[in-house]
Amino acid sequence: MEKEKIIPIAIAGTLSMITLSGCTANGNKNLSDTAGVSAAADVSDKSSNTEMFTDRDFNTEYDENSTKITLNGDSAQANGEGVTVNGSTITVNSEGTYILSGTLNDGQIIIDTEDAAKVNIVFNGVKINSGSSAGLYVKNCDKVFLTLVSGTENTVSNGGTFTATDEENIDGAIFSKDDLTINGTGSLTVTSPAGHGIVCKDDLVFTGGNITITSSGHGIDANDSVRSINATLNITSGKDGIHSENTDDTSLGFIYIENGTFEIASEGDGISSSSYVQAEDGTFKITAGGGSENGTKLSSDSWGKFNGRSNEGANRGRGAETPTPVNNQTSQTGDSKEDDSSESIKGIKAEDSILINGGTYTIDSADDSLHSNNSIKITGGEFNVESGDDGIHADSELDIAGGNLYINESYEGLEAQNITVENGNIDIKASDDGINAAGGNDSSAYTGGRDKMTGEYTASSSGSVLISGGTIVINASGDGIDSNGSLEITGGNTTVTGPTQGDTSVLDYDTVGTITGGTFTGTGSSAMAQTLVGSGHGVITLTANGSAGSQVEVKDGSGKSVAVFTPDLSYQYVVVSNGEIVSGQTYTVSVGGNYSTITAK
Repeated sequence: MEKEKIIPIAIAGTLSMITLSGCTANGNKNLSDTAGVSAAADVSDKSSNTEMFTDRDFNTEYDENSTKITLNGDSAQANGEGVTVNGSTITVNSEGTYILSGTLNDGQIIIDTEDAAKVNIVFNGVKINSGSSAGLYVKNCDKVFLTLVSGTENTVSNGGTFTATDEENIDGAIFSKDDLTINGTGSLTVTSPAGHGIVCKDDLVFTGGNITITSSGHGIDANDSVRSINATLNITSGKDGIHSENTDDTSLGFIYIENGTFEIASEGDGISSSSYVQAEDGTFKITAGGGSENGTKLSSDSWGKFNGRSNEGANRGRGAETPTPVNNQTSQTGDSKEDDSSESIKGIKAEDSILINGGTYTIDSADDSLHSNNSIKITGGEFNVESGDDGIHADSELDIAGGNLYINESYEGLEAQNITVENGNIDIKASDDGINAAGGNDSSAYTGGRDKMTGEYTASSSGSVLISGGTIVINASGDGIDSNGSLEITGGNTTVTGPTQGDTSVLDYDTVGTITGGTFTGTGSSAMAQTLVGSGHGVITLTANGSAGSQVEVKDGSGKSVAVFTPDLSYQYVVVSNGEIVSGQTYTVSVGGNYSTITAK
């Protein structure tokens, strides 16, 4: 009988969490050992700590009288039952706790037990190297708990090759076919010059530890999920830093992070999920593909290379050379994913959705810094982003409901088919559009609407931008706000310092642009100028030549100042609207000491 697992259930349009208890030959599965979770087909809700981690995941206590395994270079000695030693191969074959210490020069720790067994492996100062396989191999078990003893330094490494054994193509320095939890407060260094760092074919959980991974493949590679709380991870990888992918079940392959510290330098994506990514808190420093200076490419020049940081002679356009394989094998068996061709170089990427509720994010990425093939919702957090392409991109929905977002470098700052800003502080610098509402993926940003050459409208103007709150500051060389559809402002404070020349504008919408609340100030090129239609808010629109630093002030008929601002760039066009500007009334507008009288629309 196959081992019973609690599995996620995807429910379209929700992120409601449903925990199912499976049945085994012995009855109901013990819920204290396995947590259930659903997939995120939408980002309207969130998972919780209790659904992601069990009490036993956090338990680092163990009986000092448990079986001790002492590693002696080319051999080992065990003082209890449940272990067999064959030269430098140590096999744990029974449920229990095993305390390891010492050095293994070229050998392997194998966990091979009954299906229902749970094994606690305690690293109490170990140095394990396998020249041609995984130093720690979980071959069969229900779940393994790897505890890092406080104050200890532990290492697991591969010597540079992986030789296939039994039915599995082992390709990680730590390789687990079943659930694996790493906890404790000690340190663990994982080195894998020919493959991935830590591989788990089920759920991989971190509830502690100071973990450093250097690998030519993915730093962390899991099938069903990666879940982390309280851990510190420092990852240098030739592919993705953290990668979770399940090709058989779209509800699996997710990544959940509660808090902790993550420093990732990856030649692929920093964090990549075939399902969803949810981050509640944490400190993240991610450099993907060598950073924004490398622009948007199909892969980094060092993709798949061990600790390869050089990007000299990088191809700045699409179509990079074929990446170097991460494994010296030409064939594969079992569940191996060495044919993985996901040559993506984004900061945080999800095939489904991204939900971020807090944390601090410093991301420097050659491609999008945050990218979802579906939807993104941000309710909190501090972001400092530099991107060679989009700062934040979602194919479908992007909802910002809080947080401080500083997009310091990007091609387009925010891009999705439908963009909603409810709250937060957003500062965007973009070499093209600041905010772009366009359907589909980021390789086909324009899908209809007004033809930018002829001015004619087409039927597929399906994008939308809705600003209902927050503070937005945009400095764009393309359009300040571009919607292949509608633009609606109902609240918040929006400032656009737009393009200074060319066929771009402060505003570019295809169907309607309205303001009914909040404030809007925009300056830029007059070549393709559009304005807003006010309802309850008057709108002042004028052409005026102003240099960078030239103050704009609007006064009503009594001489009261109702708007004043100083654009950072030169401008030929001004749009102003707020609650003190009334449609039909006349205002005096001063631009660098030159006055105009304008009637608000």
